Amino acid sequence: MFADDCLLFFKADANNAQVIKECLTKYCEASGQKVNLEKSSIFFSKRCKQTIRDNIKSITQVENESLNEKYLGLPNEVGRSTNGAFKYLKDKVWNKIQGWIEQILSAGGKEVLIKSVAQVIPVYTMGCFRLPRGLCQHLNLLIRKFWWGSEEGKRKSCWVGWDKITQPKYMGGLGFRDIETFNLALLARQAWRMLIRPKSLCSQILKSVYFPSGDLLNAPIGSNPSKTWRAICDGIEVLNQGLIKRIGDGRSTRIWECNWIPRTGMFRPLYSKKPNPPTLVSELIDHTTMT
Repeated sequence: MFADDCLLFFKADANNAQVIKECLTKYCEASGQKVNLEKSSIFFSKRCKQTIRDNIKSITQVENESLNEKYLGLPNEVGRSTNGAFKYLKDKVWNKIQGWIEQILSAGGKEVLIKSVAQVIPVYTMGCFRLPRGLCQHLNLLIRKFWWGSEEGKRKSCWVGWDKITQPKYMGGLGFRDIETFNLALLARQAWRMLIRPKSLCSQILKSVYFPSGDLLNAPIGSNPSKTWRAICDGIEVLNQGLIKRIGDGRSTRIWECNWIPRTGMFRPLYSKKPNPPTLVSELIDHTTMT
């Protein structure tokens, strides 16, 4: 549900369609409101037969079978070819930059426009999907062209490498964001939210579908994952690189496989060459002195 929109999901058969129809009827009777069936639309999967479609449309009395390409700013369908689904991001960024090129701007003005507008446009989409690498490189290219400028239709020389410019200012860079790296950071944040909020609706649904008997950090990607879950799995990989377990009694932390030592560099000890080394952190704790 969002504002005055409501999405209903059900299996494409007559029984489920009848249940949905009854639910809507009871809601209208209880609330005094009425569903505008002319503005409502229904969407079927590609493999749904035409006879089933016609039957369900007659039961629900919803004839409009069209669906907008985007809903709440995100594409409804992302197939195998993701470049076409996210082409609107490339067009949006280019339309903005094309208007700025005609203006005479200082370096400070360009920096503000890049950070506050151009690199913000794809953020909402990048929080849910992994953008193709080619698209990320193209967005970086558009931003680089605008930053360095052009003269008589030709791009000016780039005096500093893009990897230096994307470094933070305290490291000598300008703090511009590399689109692909920022995309992974946003997906890692989604994975972190699922980790600290396992009772949320999103976490419960994804857990029941992809890892019903396991934990998030070791969840498999599955045989036929959705684009959203595939993107979250990429975020989990990034999260695992810097995630450190907090030691309680040490019984659930494996010495050689888990990150648990708070230090710069490797968060776990080098593997012991001794035969039969301890496996759990609890085996390293002296329970008498608790050290």
